[in-house]
Amino acid sequence: MTIVTATGPCDAPGVVDVVTLGESMVTFLPSRPGRLADVPSFDRGIGGAESNVACALAAAGHPVRWVSRVGADGFGDHLVETVGSYGVDVTRVRRDAERPTGVYFRTAGDRATDAHEVAYYRAGSAASAMSVDTVGLDAVRAGRVLHLTGITAALSAGCLDLLRALTAPAPGRPLVSFDVNHRPLLWADGSSPQVLLELARGADLVFVGEDEAAEVWGLDGVDAVRSAFPDPEVLVVKQGALGATVFDRGRVLHVPAPRVDVVAAVGAGDAFAAGFLSATLRGLPLRDRLRHGHLMAAAALTVPGDLAVPPARAHADRLAALDDGAWGRLRLGPGWTHPEDRADEEVRTP
Repeated sequence: MTIVTATGPCDAPGVVDVVTLGESMVTFLPSRPGRLADVPSFDRGIGGAESNVACALAAAGHPVRWVSRVGADGFGDHLVETVGSYGVDVTRVRRDAERPTGVYFRTAGDRATDAHEVAYYRAGSAASAMSVDTVGLDAVRAGRVLHLTGITAALSAGCLDLLRALTAPAPGRPLVSFDVNHRPLLWADGSSPQVLLELARGADLVFVGEDEAAEVWGLDGVDAVRSAFPDPEVLVVKQGALGATVFDRGRVLHVPAPRVDVVAAVGAGDAFAAGFLSATLRGLPLRDRLRHGHLMAAAALTVPGDLAVPPARAHADRLAALDDGAWGRLRLGPGWTHPEDRADEEVRTP
C-alpha cells in the first residue's frame, strides 16, 4: 500500500502521520454493574472512536491530529485537555458557543450482550455541526492517512456531506482509512446499509467486523464481505477472538488473535485500527500489521476503559515477530504491556 499526502512531503509544515475526524463525548462509566436505573454513581471518562484511534497512535509515537467540534463548556474543556494529554494535536478542534458537548452513559457489561445499555445525549451537539463549511479541509487532508468512521456520517446531513467530500476521488488525497463502526441507535431512518457501503467503497483501507457485516448487509463470511467491498485496496475483516483476515489486492491472509484475559470488551476495535495503521505507516509486512492490530486491541481489552497505554514499540515488535507456534501460545492479561512487571507473559499458556 502506497501512502501519499495531499500537500507534499511528509516533513512539510502541518503534515502529520494521521488525521482523525469525528465526535468525542464525555463518557459516564458506572461505579458497579447493573441497570442504568440502579447504578448510584458514575466515573467520568471520554469516548469517541476517532479520538480513541488518535490517542492510541500518539501514545505509540506518531504525530496525530484530531479534528472536531466541542461545546464552549466544561465538558468540552475536559475533552480537549484529555485528548491533548496523549500528545494529539488538538489545535483544529473548534469550540461552539451555541451547541453543547455530547455526553453518554453506559452500563458496565459487554456491549455484545442484550443487558448492555447506552444512553446518548448527543442530538444537536457541537460535533453534529461539522460540515464542509465549518471544518478546515486543508488541515483534515494534511496527513499521510485520514481516518474516518461511519459514526460521523450518522450525526447530521452536514456531517454526511463532509464524509462524502473526504471519500470522493481527488488528486493527491491522503490514504483514506474508514472503519464502518455501525451504531444502530444512530440510524433511526434505516439508511445505514446504503450510506456505509457508499462511504466504504470510496476509501482506500476499510475495517469492518464480520458480525457487523452480517448485521448490516446480511453477508456471510469473509469472502462475501470482500465481494461486497471490491473497491478498497485493503479490506480488514475483524473476526473477534478468532482473529482477522486482510485482503490486499490479490493477497488474502488470516492471522489469529492471541488469547486475552478480558477486563472490559470496549475500545478494542479502535485500538485494532490504530495498531494496524501504525504498522502500515512503518511499512511492516502484512502479517505484522494484523499482529500489531491484535496487540493494540489486547492492550484495550485488558484495562477497564476505552483507552489503554500501548506496549512499547520494541516490545510489540518482538511479540509480532514470534514464529507461528509461539504466537499461538501467546496469552495476554492485565499488565502485559509492562514487560518488566510480567516478563514471562508472552510464553504463558493455560
